[in-house]
Amino acid sequence: MRALVARLDNLGDVLLAGPAVRAVAAGAEQVVLLAGPRGAAAARLLPGVDRVERWCAPWIDPEPPPTRKSDVDELVARIAVLAPDVALVLTSFHQSPLPLALLLRMAGVPWIGAISEDYPGSLLDLRHRVDGDPPEPERALSLARAAGFALPGGDDGRLAVRGPLPDVRELVGEPGYVVVHPAASVPAREWPPGRCAAAVESLARRGYRVVVTGAAADRALTSRVAGRAGLDLGGRTGLAELAAVLAGAHAVVAPNTGPAHLAAAVGTPVVSLFAPVVRAARWAPYGVPTVLLGDQAAPCRDTRARQCPVRGHPCLSRVTPSDVLDAVERVGGAAA
Repeated sequence: MRALVARLDNLGDVLLAGPAVRAVAAGAEQVVLLAGPRGAAAARLLPGVDRVERWCAPWIDPEPPPTRKSDVDELVARIAVLAPDVALVLTSFHQSPLPLALLLRMAGVPWIGAISEDYPGSLLDLRHRVDGDPPEPERALSLARAAGFALPGGDDGRLAVRGPLPDVRELVGEPGYVVVHPAASVPAREWPPGRCAAAVESLARRGYRVVVTGAAADRALTSRVAGRAGLDLGGRTGLAELAAVLAGAHAVVAPNTGPAHLAAAVGTPVVSLFAPVVRAARWAPYGVPTVLLGDQAAPCRDTRARQCPVRGHPCLSRVTPSDVLDAVERVGGAAA
């Protein structure tokens, strides 16, 4: 059986799909993961994935390209060549699987399953329903199980990445530091940079080695946050190297962003600076010791806002460096 699994949004979303992907891989000869441009690198790290196909879905990407018939035709042709026997379309609660299901039908995929509140007509063979607010990995895994795929014996259903990871000791030295990752994909989820920089100084004064991580586009932010107290790795790691850096950490301090889920995937405790624009029940780091900071009852809750809709960003600005220091000691213990 050749299976296609689709998860077309961000890095963290793809990582959270990992347990479902492993369940499919346990029952299929080959798993192709169809990912968006923001999640393809994470797809390549998932155990059980044999091949990654990349395509930008104009109904999912937050900065979508124009919808062109040529792009759609090209995807349909690629899927037709792959000829999967089954496809599972993984989505968040606010996304519809039906546009992609239509394209998969056009490509000749004979069996398609997805979670859908909307009437799917002939687009889905399995219309799965999920009640309540389960964590996103469990929600996706429930679809895989409904489709007849189960995790293999000994798989605990936590997040995971492929090993071995790169040796990053030349970058960070020996394991045992604290990672601070200040950036998020949208500003509404970020802790104010000044607070973040003060937390790095507080951690260093307490005796922790502090490593500040970020993408190349975040270099100005990581430089400011690291200051003289932290090691600035902004723009110096690919995703596999970042995973290795996180794996060697005592704890990771991060907002609701992909690297927080990457930390969970390598088993590192997380201090989660979580803005309630989405629900922590669904999106908090999964399967590792976690301290959740941020006012989850703030007025911005459930808005899915990209820019904070409340003056002063109170849900996170009220979190202090002392709060973070205490949380690091709770999840990871005192500095060596």
